Amino acid sequence: MIVLSGADLVLPDRILSPGTLVIDGDRISDIRSGGSAALHGHVIVPGLVDVHVHGVEGLDVLDDTRDEGGTVGSMAARLPRYGVTAFCPTTTACVPGALARVLGHVRRARQSPAAGSARVLPAHLESNFINPDYRGAQPIECLCAPRRTGGTGRAGRAGGVGEFTAAEILREIERGGPDVGIVTLAPELDGGLDLVRWLMRQGCRVSLGHSAASYEQALDAMALGARRATHLFNAMPPVHHRSPGLAGAVLQAEEVAAELICDGFHVHPAMIRTVLAAKGRDRIMAITDGTAAAGLPAGATATLGGQPITAGETAAFLADGTLAGSVMTLDRVLRTLVARMLVPLVDAVTMCATTPARELGLVGQGTLVPGALADLAVLDSRLFVAETYVGGRLVYSRNTRRRDSV
Repeated sequence: MIVLSGADLVLPDRILSPGTLVIDGDRISDIRSGGSAALHGHVIVPGLVDVHVHGVEGLDVLDDTRDEGGTVGSMAARLPRYGVTAFCPTTTACVPGALARVLGHVRRARQSPAAGSARVLPAHLESNFINPDYRGAQPIECLCAPRRTGGTGRAGRAGGVGEFTAAEILREIERGGPDVGIVTLAPELDGGLDLVRWLMRQGCRVSLGHSAASYEQALDAMALGARRATHLFNAMPPVHHRSPGLAGAVLQAEEVAAELICDGFHVHPAMIRTVLAAKGRDRIMAITDGTAAAGLPAGATATLGGQPITAGETAAFLADGTLAGSVMTLDRVLRTLVARMLVPLVDAVTMCATTPARELGLVGQGTLVPGALADLAVLDSRLFVAETYVGGRLVYSRNTRRRDSV
């Protein structure tokens, strides 16, 4: 049994200051007011959940490693230092063999989780089925339309990396089964709505993004079950008062949860506050869109799906200047939301932990309540990570200090 006493506890609806949290085994067994001075000046939050992260500290999900655990396992070992207790390994568009390899790494990491690591969740595929005009840093040679003939899933081709059919990508998604969690797609593509139907039957969560979809096309996809939006505003047309488009459809759809890259660069802080006012904290998932450049100093180089990228202060870029994801980690996103965007701490924690966990169907995660899994982070007064616990086990500690235990 572990007792964490004297910190401010960020509960679902308020901050308990000071409070005491008791861990028994892998669960939170008690939360009560008051406590010792052991953690005075600290803040305890539920473990952060990143639903969109490509890499960290030089590691990219699509690195061509032959190690059994792949870079997915290595990422899981590194993310707890940033307060992350669960994450969706996220791919860019890629060839079928690379997709199969990543999903194999995800499967092994989920079946045999390594001690001291964050939980590996089903993968998020920024898929081959996105609009080339809004591909961002996605490799155009890997994009193809999801045209379907008689429901077989056979489709057009992509060239430049060895030709393959869309059917081959769909086959790998089908083989991946429960290890595929989220698929980002553009519903306006030829066969896009059929693909939404097919993915829903596979049990995947469909997210709309990298898309030029009209307002009406977005609503059609939502009617079929699409319930998420990938990095709202980025890689889609801007909202226009006479042509609201995909972004406008997401803003007014209560059933759709929106990812937001909260680094202060991808989306202006004023727009973050606008989305918060429109949708509320319970429908926003703060994400990093972190790349292998995350956690590296500005000027450092890394890769994204095999493409060279360079780290800036908050974002990464291809050699031609194309924006290529973020260099943020989720603890830094939390600090940015609170300090720069003036989001109340309870709301910021909800966006970084509670809403992502709920949208992924993670029962007993993303919240500090008795009976929940003891996935949590202890932050200092500046909201930097001091300790991270996964399932009641200390998996990261910045400093050695005495913890009360009974």
